[in-house]
Amino acid sequence: MTIKYTPDHEWLQIEADGTAIVGITVHAQDALGDVVYVDLPAVGTSFKPQEVAGVVESVKAAADVYMPVTGEITEVNEALRDDPSLANTDPLGAGWFFKVKLSNPSELDALMDKTAYDDLVKTA
Repeated sequence: MTIKYTPDHEWLQIEADGTAIVGITVHAQDALGDVVYVDLPAVGTSFKPQEVAGVVESVKAAADVYMPVTGEITEVNEALRDDPSLANTDPLGAGWFFKVKLSNPSELDALMDKTAYDDLVKTA
């Protein structure tokens, strides 16, 4: 299983079928605090990198969730919509936001691996 990270604190788990699961990182949820609401994209919507694909709101702030790659939303996490605190309690698991069918898998090369992302967070 390959996981990539963005400078905007999203993670992508690359699946063998050409899709990726997207969520926010532990660092992002720590910075936000208790998540109280998520706005998820509509299934079937297509996005380009850096377009706003959703919003996460906490008791401290609201933040955009950016699309890390070009693709079409194939599924959203309805459990997260019902219980936004999953983004805090399990951000890399049950707190995922959406799944996207990759239109241009080569865009993954521009994203960070865990080591590079950890280095970024250390300097933040």
